[in-house]
Amino acid sequence: MTTIGLIGAGHIGSQIARQAVAHGYDVVVSNSRSPETLADLVAELGEHARAATAAEAAQAADIAVVTIPFNAIEKVPAEPLAGKPVIDTNNYYWERDGHRPELDDFSETSSGQLQRHLAGAHVVKAFNHIFASAITEEAQDAGTTDRRALAIFGDDTAAKRTVSEFIDTIGFDVVDGGSLDDSWRIQRDTPGYGPRMTADELRAALVAATK
Repeated sequence: MTTIGLIGAGHIGSQIARQAVAHGYDVVVSNSRSPETLADLVAELGEHARAATAAEAAQAADIAVVTIPFNAIEKVPAEPLAGKPVIDTNNYYWERDGHRPELDDFSETSSGQLQRHLAGAHVVKAFNHIFASAITEEAQDAGTTDRRALAIFGDDTAAKRTVSEFIDTIGFDVVDGGSLDDSWRIQRDTPGYGPRMTADELRAALVAATK
C-alpha cells in the first residue's frame, strides 16, 4: 500500500491526509512540534494513520508532501527524501516570509528553491492554489462533468506521473503546467490562483498569467 508522508499537518496537510486515507492510502503525519500533538488528527483518520517526526514521515513516504511555511523549508529533512516524489504545496508570501529579491523579480521560484534544498528528490508543485477546505469539499470522481482541476509543475516526468495519479485518485483532474521554472504561473495574484476551474479553464488561466 502506498504511504503518504506529510511534513506539516496544518490546514492543507490535514485535508490531504483525510482524502488520502479515504481513498486507501496509509499516511504518516508530522509537524514542527511533536507526534503527540497530532493525537486528535490521527484518531480521526483511523487505523491507516500514524504520527511521527518529520524525518520519520520522510523515511516512510512513498510520496512526500511538504506543506509548511516557505520560510521553514531549510528544515525539511533531505536525505530520507532522496529519489522520492515530493509534493510542494507552499506559496511565497513576502509579508510572512520576508522579501526575497530573487522571488520578487521572478528570477527564481519557491518550488525551485525547495528542489535545490532537496537535491536528490523530485519536487512537484501542487495544491498551492486551492483553499484547504476545498480539498475535501470539492473532490469528485474521475469522469465527473466540470470536475475541478489542479495544476502541477515539476522537472521529473515520472514524479509528475505519480503525483498526477494521486491527485486524480483523491478527486481532481490534473493540468501539467510545465517545469518548476514555470510554476510562477500559479503563484498568488495569477488568474489560476484560487478560483475553482475545470481543466480547460485552468489551462487558459496558466497561459494568461504574466510576471
